[in-house]
Amino acid sequence: MITAEGIGTALRERGLLRRIEGEQGGKEIGWLTSDSRKAKADTLFICKGAAFREVYLSEAAKRGAVAYVSEVSYARGKGLTGFVVSDIRKAMAVISGVFFAYEPGRPQLTGITGTKGKTTTAWYLKSMLDEWKREQGEPETGLLSTIQNYDGENWEDAVMTTPEAPELHEFLARARKNHVSHVTMEVSSQALKYRRVSGIQFQVGIFLNISEDHISPVEHEDFEDYFSAKLSMFRQSEAACLNLDCDYAERILKAARKAGKIVTFGHHPKADLHCCEVRVQDEHISFRVKCDRFSERFQLAMKGKFNIENAMAAIAAGYVYGIPVHCMQRALAETLVPGRMETFSTKNGKICGIVDFAHNRLSFEKLFDAVFQEYSSYKKIITVFGCPGGKALNRRRELGIIAGLFSDHVVITSDDPGLECQDAIARQVRGYVEMTGCMCECVEEREEAVARAAEIAEAYGEKTMILLLGRGSEKFQKIGTDSLAYPTDSELMRAAVQQYDRAETHR
Repeated sequence: MITAEGIGTALRERGLLRRIEGEQGGKEIGWLTSDSRKAKADTLFICKGAAFREVYLSEAAKRGAVAYVSEVSYARGKGLTGFVVSDIRKAMAVISGVFFAYEPGRPQLTGITGTKGKTTTAWYLKSMLDEWKREQGEPETGLLSTIQNYDGENWEDAVMTTPEAPELHEFLARARKNHVSHVTMEVSSQALKYRRVSGIQFQVGIFLNISEDHISPVEHEDFEDYFSAKLSMFRQSEAACLNLDCDYAERILKAARKAGKIVTFGHHPKADLHCCEVRVQDEHISFRVKCDRFSERFQLAMKGKFNIENAMAAIAAGYVYGIPVHCMQRALAETLVPGRMETFSTKNGKICGIVDFAHNRLSFEKLFDAVFQEYSSYKKIITVFGCPGGKALNRRRELGIIAGLFSDHVVITSDDPGLECQDAIARQVRGYVEMTGCMCECVEEREEAVARAAEIAEAYGEKTMILLLGRGSEKFQKIGTDSLAYPTDSELMRAAVQQYDRAETHR
């Protein structure tokens, strides 16, 4: 338990406290939240966000809040201790770390950033760590990912890629209590820009790749803002693992000098962990890794040659941690990630559906490359995808053009339209698809769009690939101001394939 006085001291020591309003006294802080609905007795309420309204503070007070932190004074905070700070985002991170008694290295943290591949890399590394810990008779390791989170006791569906500071520190405190030795986590550019991970020390920081994404008025103003946010992770990393094959590798290397140690990976001949002798045989992908400690072959359970990059990143982190090679090999040979390169085939093999989270230019390009190389027997490609409302606006043009160039037919559907009109988003994307000369149509309901793709595939009469992209295993869609339950893409594709098979048996 910490007192209001302790909160004030922590903020003052970090130069964030402008003034304190009301009496501090010996008030004990028993909880903290930025969601007024979750306030309870002895809560410190955090007033943050562009959508914040003073009425939220009143609601928190009614529920038992005794203090608040904000960048401005609030009349409705009368009777509460008010901490007025210069930067609410930095203050959130400081308060969260103090309240949940954050201890660097307990558990040991791996942060993974990049435009694509964060989730797969996180699952790969967690599997490697789990294999290692299992041999030592120790508990399973933790995970913070876009799909699910695990704190050593409970698995929960993720709400966002990287939680806000209070939720992040609460998670780390639970993991520490559950004797979790390592946590592997995805670190988004938004988490870095808005200080969600400020004060966190990563024992390993992984930089996968970089490509323009998340450019919009509510995300990053331009590519430089996006790139710089990601590079900032090295300032809080003890060791940096980075991909020498990615764009801007030289600039990333320079930024990585802020870390205490640098380990490079990739096909590049100068990489510390050099990838070579890539083979695709009987639908299995394997490759050799050479470094100063070993020269060994690895095989992936997952399809898609682009996953070699993710595997190499996990191997590089494993190298830093000292994970035995056989543990890394076993993990990669067994690990499948929900909603990533999941395949569904009809019984007669005429239709193959791939569900993948690909949702930006880099991931689209790599996925189509993999399809052409690894599924060459499929003569037609139908792509089903959508673009979100109000953010990542560059995707509409980029994804529309890429899908149009490499598909025979494109079906534009919904993907988190939010407050934007779904029809307007779809028409905009369709314009870019049709610039390439590709057939295109818009089907608003995602379930109907997948069914429509199956109809088109059946009409082709030859082996056809259906790519359902952008959502993977996500269980909700943001429509209007609500997040509504919705079947996952995996469920939709499985249903479409089963429907085709049932129809075939009656022909």
